[in-house]
Amino acid sequence: MAFGLIVVGDEILSGKRQDKHFSKVVALLAERGLQLGWAEFVGDERERIAATLRRSFASEDIVFSCGGIGATPDDHTRQAAAAALDLPLALHPEGRRLVEERIVQTAREAGREADLSAPENLQRLKMAEFPVGATLIPNPYNGIPGFTVARHHFVPGFPVMAWPMIAWVLDTYYADLFHKRAHAEQAMLVYGQAEAVLTPLMEAIEARYAGVRVFSLPSVGEDGSRRHIELGVKGEPEEVAPAFAAMRAELDRVGAEYQCL
Repeated sequence: MAFGLIVVGDEILSGKRQDKHFSKVVALLAERGLQLGWAEFVGDERERIAATLRRSFASEDIVFSCGGIGATPDDHTRQAAAAALDLPLALHPEGRRLVEERIVQTAREAGREADLSAPENLQRLKMAEFPVGATLIPNPYNGIPGFTVARHHFVPGFPVMAWPMIAWVLDTYYADLFHKRAHAEQAMLVYGQAEAVLTPLMEAIEARYAGVRVFSLPSVGEDGSRRHIELGVKGEPEEVAPAFAAMRAELDRVGAEYQCL
């Protein structure tokens, strides 16, 4: 089981807007001792969204999906989720109440009474049409809910709404997973070495210490620094320290230049 993120919207893929969800979801998970396992970006195409969801529904992953749950013609996520699960869409009773409350509130703020039977307000009710069996995710910004179905949690694309809703889902449903696995990481900058030369060392460390993973991040010095490789180990704390010490010892043996971070 992993945590996944799906971000929906043509505006992200066209570059009209920059995605902000990825870094925030990583941070929300990290605050709770959790990690993001994967992320996907998909445009406003119903069949492609449905295909993406079919794959993720077939897994045991916990997935957050941001965007496309409104009621305009370019919003397809609700319908795609229902299609991916082979379920009908249905007007959620509590969702309907919340949407109607928002309609009434907005009208009163504008100094008029709401006509809930008006075509535009009937269209707004589609925001409460979810796959049958879905439960609601409260929206503290404007009251229009998101929804949960099959370990997938669907929230709006607006960060001001999405982020507190994701935090609520984590704290409500997954608190038992928080800080389950202790995690440590140690790294260094290695100068004057090629990744291919360091690969046998990395493989040997992972073979010897089963609780760690080795990582290497090369830099060509685009920021004005010397060319280097950020080399390190991450994983179970009791194994990270000896694995990192063994890595340093081998670099010392071959006379490699490095700087611990």
